[in-house]
Amino acid sequence: MHKMHIATVLKYFKEFRRELALKADIEFNKNSHKVTGYDEYLYLPKSLKIEENIDKLQHFLTLSYDNKVYNIMMPSIKKYGPNPDKLLLKYLRFNTISKISTAQTAITNFWNYFEEFILQYKGVDSENFIYYLKEAEWRFNELRVKK
Repeated sequence: MHKMHIATVLKYFKEFRRELALKADIEFNKNSHKVTGYDEYLYLPKSLKIEENIDKLQHFLTLSYDNKVYNIMMPSIKKYGPNPDKLLLKYLRFNTISKISTAQTAITNFWNYFEEFILQYKGVDSENFIYYLKEAEWRFNELRVKK
């Protein structure tokens, strides 16, 4: 059995996720004219309450095309300072971006997939969240199609 140091493994997966993010951008740019719907998603681990953890909220936009998805990270809530006001909290809880399609199957399927996928990592820091999101996107788009 070959033993590897944990730092080597972590470095490998970090680079792997970065490559997946680049691949997703290239693929989406080739297919952006095929977008049939989009919706925004606010992710916070289920164990956290939004009122007390609004600074940990991950906000992204999911677009669908050809039964695949592409995700864009939205600006962090942290840009509003250490204590976002109650109006911003109310906005995030009750408003959504307008959709161009009501057929949201691929998008909602992805969100369900993502919620299960991210649990295995027991917390992801906000700096690297996009890479885990892109890994989930890639797995959803590529691996589930081949089943």
